This record gives sequence, structure tokens and C-alpha cells, in this order.
Amino acid sequence: STSRGKLKAIGKNEGAPAMLLFQPLKHRGALAWARAFSSQAPPSSQAKKPPARSPTSTPAAAAALPDYNTPVDVAGHSLRKPKRNSWRPPPLAEGSLIPETLRQMEGDAEFQLTASRLKQVGAVALAREERKARRRALQGLGVPEFKDFLRAQPGQECEGAGSSAGEGLAVRRRRAEVLQLNIGLYCNQACSHCHVESSPQRFESMDRATAAKCLDLLRASPWVHTLDLTGGAPELNPQFEFLVEGARRVEREQGHGLCSRRARPLEIIDRCNLTALLEPGQEGLGSFLAEHRVRVVASLPCYSPKNVDTQRGSKVFERSLEGLRILNDLGYGKPGTGLELDLVYNPLGAFLPPPQPALEAKYKEELLSAFGVEFSQLFTMTNMPIKRFADFLAKRGELKEYMDLLVRNFNPSTVPELMCSNTVSVGFDGKVYDCDFNQQLGLGLRRQGSKKRDAAAAAAAQAQRPADTGTETNGEAADGGLEGADGGLLGAGGGGGLHV
Repeated sequence: STSRGKLKAIGKNEGAPAMLLFQPLKHRGALAWARAFSSQAPPSSQAKKPPARSPTSTPAAAAALPDYNTPVDVAGHSLRKPKRNSWRPPPLAEGSLIPETLRQMEGDAEFQLTASRLKQVGAVALAREERKARRRALQGLGVPEFKDFLRAQPGQECEGAGSSAGEGLAVRRRRAEVLQLNIGLYCNQACSHCHVESSPQRFESMDRATAAKCLDLLRASPWVHTLDLTGGAPELNPQFEFLVEGARRVEREQGHGLCSRRARPLEIIDRCNLTALLEPGQEGLGSFLAEHRVRVVASLPCYSPKNVDTQRGSKVFERSLEGLRILNDLGYGKPGTGLELDLVYNPLGAFLPPPQPALEAKYKEELLSAFGVEFSQLFTMTNMPIKRFADFLAKRGELKEYMDLLVRNFNPSTVPELMCSNTVSVGFDGKVYDCDFNQQLGLGLRRQGSKKRDAAAAAAAQAQRPADTGTETNGEAADGGLEGADGGLLGAGGGGGLHV
């Protein structure tokens, strides 16, 4: 429907890791630590449901991870509140969540400080300052670059990690199999951990021409088995339905199986915040998702109202539950329906998540018994120390401590499945990256065999290149090109497939 896809012009006229999500291939240092340790595999078509475990069991790998002991009673986790912050949110408005989110943003002194700083110096300068702070934290701990740390790991031979006897670990780029699209930063929430800094005041959005080019690339790349749509709240973007319908049309055209171009069915993932289902104009969203067999991966950082609302905003928990009920009524999360509904947990503060199998059992018990809600599986994610969560750590004086936590709990078994090894992440503007986190930092991919850039890309790369040799850089930020028939930028025409 055309009414569902329009952005609401509130304020001025672009968001569960993610959500959260993928480990950079070349981006070494602080960002590389957050995925390469105790957290389980990210939600993707490759993720397998973990075997049944006792709620009190601990993975065997945890014995080597000294801080992987967070209790599964996550409802009891809490943070001390800064004394200077005495603001309390007003009652939730009827209808859209956006007016409430805007009121909370206006009353949040730290949010306003960051917004003011962004307006003064710009996103590139802020990202550079953030990168330097993380690099200093790692240098203070005596930690080498991530690639050098991997090479120094003794006796680790992980299949697919590019390692061999005596060489330690390495991350190798494989053929792209996951096409992830961040179609805009507009969101009806403004979560405290958001690594893309989405909010109702971010109107950056993918246009129809870029969305059409993404579908052209999908059609030319039958080996890509997953289309992953994220934002912002991707469902509130005008290109969301166009992309879902177009992807299913590509799948029908090509088929799947031994005699077809596609070896397997195409999986479409919607990174959903759940409250988008209740926004005015979104009444048909749930039915649309079910009709097109879209897998829903939804952020719900706790099974208690207090912690969810602390991290994601006032009254978000009750709206999230209503969104879950809508999806349950359509068959999502129910055995035998084929409609997958996965939840994502990320910690409230600077600590690791509990063991995933045990926490999943706790979530299922609490949500079913207290609220009658069902879901397919739970993924535990670790907060990446970038954007709003980096600001959170810095203001609390916990950045260096958090970096040390990640280093101490490095888990080499995660290296072979780092998503940057087989993912292409496309921004709303058509620029191309190896993961969503590098996308937010502006660290893009280069066209294979090409050393040329346009003036704007070269200027951005120069601004993003650190002045000194640090522990967190992938060398050069690139223009975000793809190797295809034209070898050009995503929005520049041509019909080649994904080969990066």
C-alpha cells in the first residue's frame, strides 16, 4: 500500500547489531573484538538452532572465557543512573510512538549534547574522534592490531578461517552470499545502544533507483541466498515493499533446485523493532510479511518491561509485546508454519551476554507463561563499541574496561563464520561495505582491480584515514564500488553480479 511506505515529516527532513551485527573483515582493532569471542552466531540463513540444553548449562568453550558468566536472569540486571539526569518521560501518546520518542530525545541531556556536537563538526569528524578513543583504549592495554593478534594465536586451525598449521588465524573473503541493505535511518525509536544512531529525526533514505539497482544485482547473483533488510525501521521506508516484492519476483523467475539458476530458496530477513507494526498506516504490515514469507528478526533485549524501556524508550515493551502477538496470530513463531520469528538479546551495559541456549530457554519460559507469546529462537549479541553505545561507555568512563573485556574473552571459534567474509552491505546511498558496522563508520569496499575514486570519495577517505598508525583501521576507506559488468558504483547502472 502506498500509505504505509511514506516517511512522516516530523522535525527536520535517513534505523536489534543489530540491529547489531556483523564483524568487519578488514577493520582491525576495537570493532573486530566485539564479534570474535563468546557470542553465538549472528542471525542469518546460516544460523542453526542450537541443541537443547539445560537452562543452567554452560557451553564448554566458556571455560576458556573468564568473563562469560553473566547470569540468565537478565531481568535483574540494572545500571546506576547518573545523578544529573532527573528527567522522566511523559505518558505515552495514543497512536504513533514517534511523539513520545521525540519528547524523550528533547529531555535527554546526553542525546542533545551528541546532536549538538554532530551539527557542529559533522559525522566524519565524530567518527574519527570515536575511532581514536577506541584505539587509545586498546593501545593502553598493549593490544596489537586484530589481524596480528589472530596470527599470534597458537594451535588454532579453524576451517574456513584461512589458517594452517603454524600460521595462526586469518579472515578470508569468500564469495558474497548475503546481500544486506540498510534502506534508511528513519525510525520511530531512538535506542541507547543503536549503532546507526537512528531516530525520528533521521530522514536519510534509499531512493527507488538505488533499490531497483539492488534488485538487478540480486537477479545477476543467483548464488546470493539471503536478502537482509535493515535500517532504521526498514518497514517505515517507502522502498521496503518494493524490495520484498521484487526479491520474490526474482526468485520466481529463476526458480531454485538442481535445474534452476538458484540452488536454494531465497531467504528475506526483516530486522524489525516490533513497534513499527503498531504505527499508523502499518496495519497490513504483518500480513504482508507473512504473505511473502519474510523471516522476522526482532530486537527484544529483555523479558521485563523495565530493562526494555530503559534501553529502547518508554512503553516500548508493551508495544513490542503487542507486535509479537500480531505476528503470533499470523503463525509466526509457531511450529510447522514455516514463518520464523527470532528474537535478539543484547546486554543493558558493559558486560557480555549470558549463554545463548540457557537464555533462550529462560525467554521462552517467561514470555509464554507471563504474556502468552511464542518465538522460534533467540540470538545473543554483544554491543559494538561504536556510535551511541561508544558514547555511553565514554561518558561512564568504561570504554577501556569494555575493550579489555572483549580482548580477555576472545573466542577463536567465531572467526570462520564472521559475516564480513561473505556479506555485502549496501547503504541507503548505494555505497558498498563488507558489514553494517563498517558502513556506519564509512569504511567501504573498493572495486576489484581499481585504484580510481571520485573526488567526494577521495576526500571522505582522506578525512577518515588516521594520522598515525593505530590498531583500528582497514587501511583506506574506499569508494564503495562493486565488481560487475560495469565495475561502477551501485547506483551507476550496469548489470553485473556480486563478486566482492
